[in-house]
Amino acid sequence: MTWLITGGVGYIGAHVAHAMTEAGERVVVLDDVSSGVPGRLPDGVPLVHGSVLDREVLDRALAEHAITGVVHLAAKKQVGESVEQPLRYYRENVHGLTVLLEAVVDAGVKRFLFSSSAAVYGVPDVELITEDTPAVPINPYGETKLAGEWLVRAAGQAHGIATACLRYFNVAGAARPDLADTGVFNIIPMFFDRITRGEAPRIFGDDYPTPDGTCVRDYIHVADLADAHLTVARRLAAQDGAGDLTVNIGRGEGVSVRELARLVAEVTGHGTPAVVEPRRAGDAARAVASVERIAKELGWTASRGVREMVDSAWEGWVLRHPEAARVG
Repeated sequence: MTWLITGGVGYIGAHVAHAMTEAGERVVVLDDVSSGVPGRLPDGVPLVHGSVLDREVLDRALAEHAITGVVHLAAKKQVGESVEQPLRYYRENVHGLTVLLEAVVDAGVKRFLFSSSAAVYGVPDVELITEDTPAVPINPYGETKLAGEWLVRAAGQAHGIATACLRYFNVAGAARPDLADTGVFNIIPMFFDRITRGEAPRIFGDDYPTPDGTCVRDYIHVADLADAHLTVARRLAAQDGAGDLTVNIGRGEGVSVRELARLVAEVTGHGTPAVVEPRRAGDAARAVASVERIAKELGWTASRGVREMVDSAWEGWVLRHPEAARVG
């Protein structure tokens, strides 16, 4: 097998590229480098500069590298931005996927792994979110991921492609400091950013129906997520004919925002209490994955805890922001 990883120089994509190459898989990366870092790639992995919207680039990459499977991570992924720019998100995430699948079908590629998101579920009022929990996204980003799943499954059934959709929850941490998240969009980097600027971390709402009043989330280490991609890709490689696997990727354990803030304070040495601000629209009180299906189907479970996520994320943050090491 030779795998094309789209979005492979991004935070998650680079981790997937490293996990797959270290496991002996042949990998090629396609990325427009609009938000990723090419230096993250493993040595020797070819990088094709281009967008999934560019059919000519896709056709050439699939043919020249004799691609036999695709891991599709390239997408716009900021919820707030998707509300402000829905047309851009549908173009990049849905139309881009359509162009990619057309190229895949014409090239005769028979394995396709789609990185989806727990955002497809919206805000379900359940203790654990299973893959059968109704998918009712509440923002354009989540809508594009759900539409992407529909498209991937339909194309797989129509063209004999083995497909998989990975719905992952809150991603954090880093396998190595140089692979850490460079964005400030997820909660842990947002905490780090406030700390580095000498400001208190923010908690949005403390009056939810949860044990300490703050939202409860399921956090997954990015290295575990990359390993899940490898595990699912290998399942697809061994599969004959069409068929779809849709699985949650998480730990199946909830951590409250206040608990996370306390852990961040402990790791960073910054003891200023977090400040509470009003709730944000659309935040569910609790969003924790049921991870039984992937354990049963593939024997896969996450192995890293939240402390390891925060420790590794902080190491990566300090690498890029040396001044952060002096806070406290």
